[in-house]
Amino acid sequence: MRNLLNKLLGRGSDPHTPVIVVSGLPRSGTSMMMKMLEAGGLAVLSDFQRTADADNPEGYYEFERVKGLDKGDTAWVKDAHGKVVKVISALLEHLPQGHAYRVIFMHRRIDEVLASQQKMIQRRGQANPKVGDTEMQEIFGKHVAKTTSWLEQQPNFAVLDINYNELLLDPEPHIATIVQFLDRPLDRAAMAAVVNPELYRNRAQA
Repeated sequence: MRNLLNKLLGRGSDPHTPVIVVSGLPRSGTSMMMKMLEAGGLAVLSDFQRTADADNPEGYYEFERVKGLDKGDTAWVKDAHGKVVKVISALLEHLPQGHAYRVIFMHRRIDEVLASQQKMIQRRGQANPKVGDTEMQEIFGKHVAKTTSWLEQQPNFAVLDINYNELLLDPEPHIATIVQFLDRPLDRAAMAAVVNPELYRNRAQA
């Protein structure tokens, strides 16, 4: 396990380079953004234990140790500077202080997030949540608002909000904004090639 972690994190991480975090609600386009940044030339922190499937044909780009942030597993962060890691919004507050972060926060219509989650639950044969869609939309909306407010108060967090729905319709201006935000020489054409409208399923009804 230690050898795998060393391989993923690499050596000589520059502590002055921010940790790049892709965040948002589950099913909000975080995996696509991870793939875009990888295509652009950034190193992603992922162990690929969770492989691609029908719900995420392009892969999940997850790093399992992220799930232990709320339990105090934060030692890996010091070696993640300059790399990209996916952290769901509920775990952002558990990232350790003393590091600089640049967060790309993905936003997607909450009704679409719920529809996508519902299809995933059905496909996996899991029990449906007892909370109704209307209540879940309210819960998610409050969570995003609370997280956004918290991020604004963190001096070591810089945040760029990206709308998933708008990104799929016209990726070029959003990619330009991302490149400027990260201040890195990224391959914009390669990033744009990742954006695949055919994967835009579970659209909201007009």
